[in-house]
Amino acid sequence: MTICTQRNGTMTPFGFHGKLHVEGTLLLDEKNEPCPLRGVSTHNLSNYPKYINRDAFTQMADEWHITVIRLAMYSDLADGFHGYADGDDAHREELEDLIMKGVEYAADLGIYVLIDWHCLFDYDPNMHTDMAIHFFEKMCRKLAGYDHVIYEICNEPNQETTWEDIKKYANKVIPVIRKEDPDKVIIVGTPVWSQDVDIAAQSPLDIPNIMYTLHFYADTHREPLRDKMKAAIAAGLPIFVTEFGLCDASGSGLINEEQTNLWLKLLNENHISYVMWNLSNKDETSAFLAPTCTKEFDWKEEDLSACGKMIKTYMTK
Repeated sequence: MTICTQRNGTMTPFGFHGKLHVEGTLLLDEKNEPCPLRGVSTHNLSNYPKYINRDAFTQMADEWHITVIRLAMYSDLADGFHGYADGDDAHREELEDLIMKGVEYAADLGIYVLIDWHCLFDYDPNMHTDMAIHFFEKMCRKLAGYDHVIYEICNEPNQETTWEDIKKYANKVIPVIRKEDPDKVIIVGTPVWSQDVDIAAQSPLDIPNIMYTLHFYADTHREPLRDKMKAAIAAGLPIFVTEFGLCDASGSGLINEEQTNLWLKLLNENHISYVMWNLSNKDETSAFLAPTCTKEFDWKEEDLSACGKMIKTYMTK
């Protein structure tokens, strides 16, 4: 697979950095230089498939300057839409095709793409291990030559799910990925909606090229969670913020610019990659598009929500 290395006379993110790998706490490029990615996440692919289109990706790469896009494929029922694990074969094929399109669009633009097994309401990833194995085995076989791909194997384990539960799942799923694709970066969720990175740091997986998920919503998660992240980094844990919002943990409420700036300062100081939630017109604060916007691309300033306007500003600073 050829991934675009130059567009409009300039190097693309992939053209400049190449295939990524993990050393210590850092995501590094082919030159062994830190390569913190900056990007956006889709919402539920089952619910919002229309935003997986070439024009939308191109606009975000060219105008928003994203270097990574996250494809959030829910594994179970959410907002009335079946996910991959609880859907039928036809729906699974639709989601696979959608992901392949997203991967191809990202390749054409020379940006990275994060394939997210988005467990959420299925709070323990072990609930759908067999389907996760089926998905990653099938997709990794197709994507072995796509060096701009990163795998995220469990979005937000929650409720009573422990780090040992997550490790049990990861130790089953990661070997399946490694068999087909031996050296891509893999990101593993952590307990309590991917907040307990300090717990993961006490007993990390004995597998190379792994990172660990931290999620935050700025108006809910403040200094105590930043302290947990600092402790995990000090213990040597490589962290990737695969999802964050400017508002509260529900995805709604008020935007907290002060706390967002504190978070981004800390992430930038530690070369930590981050992905902002979410590309949709859902009627909630964290959606980038206004609920009245029906466009699938070619968004103007008036089409963006308050969150979308701020996120575009953060990405283009």
